[in-house]
Amino acid sequence: MTKQILAWLLAILAWASAAAGAVGSVPDARDLQKDAAAARAVDGALLVVLTGQHCTYCERVLNEFLIPMSGNRQYREKVVMRRLVVSDDSPIRDFEGRPTTPRKLAQQYGYSLVPTVLLLDGKGRMLAKPVIGLTTVDYYGMYLDEAIDLAVGKIRGKTNAPAPL
Repeated sequence: MTKQILAWLLAILAWASAAAGAVGSVPDARDLQKDAAAARAVDGALLVVLTGQHCTYCERVLNEFLIPMSGNRQYREKVVMRRLVVSDDSPIRDFEGRPTTPRKLAQQYGYSLVPTVLLLDGKGRMLAKPVIGLTTVDYYGMYLDEAIDLAVGKIRGKTNAPAPL
């Protein structure tokens, strides 16, 4: 009986710690004009992750990198994060408030692989080279941080950062 109780308690602790770890999220983009205004309010960039349905690499980027980052105050002071599912034809608003769809918007940016992380200014212009795919998990966070720092540096007028390739 004690082993069953111990197993039950460990299961409850595992569930509680997993729930506590899921503090942030990356909301779907619905109105990029408003999202851009939110990014301007923090003097930061808009981070848009292009994902696919049933994409395990996309889920991994979200769960291991972007969702934890969204719960971190330092990142919230640099970027506003949004998600676009590239096959979605639901109506959203673009940077000028016009109706579009995630599919059309992703095509405008010429994505070729998901996940792709775009760092954009308030008008939808690229601020850094997109972070495409998930090749090396060990270095992905560094690539993401470099792109974010470059984008935010451009927004905040710190031009000593190297230009994107």
